[in-house]
Amino acid sequence: MVADHLWLWPPANRPAKAERKPNLTSTSETKAPKRRRKAPPVPAPDRPRDDHLPRAILTSLENSKAEDIVAIDVAGKTTLADTMIVATGRSNVHVGAIADHLVKAVREAGYPTPRLEGVPNCDWVLLDAGDAIVHIFRPEVRQFYNLEKLWSADRPGELQPARAG
Repeated sequence: MVADHLWLWPPANRPAKAERKPNLTSTSETKAPKRRRKAPPVPAPDRPRDDHLPRAILTSLENSKAEDIVAIDVAGKTTLADTMIVATGRSNVHVGAIADHLVKAVREAGYPTPRLEGVPNCDWVLLDAGDAIVHIFRPEVRQFYNLEKLWSADRPGELQPARAG
């Protein structure tokens, strides 16, 4: 018979819910809601590339007096972006100002606000604008990491290692 397994809630040794002390660690007010960030869609290989964003970025870098600007086509090498742009600022303040102007230029061009990394120190600022990734370095940091050599192995003017053949 069902009556033999009758459960009473709350249990007799436990106070009713209204009498209990609130558990502050488990309330929804103390925990921030978890936000899931959607991954940006991977562009289809047959989709025509939009060159408007890289042009807007290069124009902003030139207007901000960035030095040694290099644009690298990484469309076939990674799915992160189609274009990687590397530039140099003269000091931490200059790198930060270049990044600030670049964010404004990308928004004015009609694209979403890019994500920034490295702004507090401004030795190396990474700007992710979706189809274009921009690295802004101080001169010493750029020379140390040498991203251009890493991402463009077939740059003209550099000696390529001899292949055994």
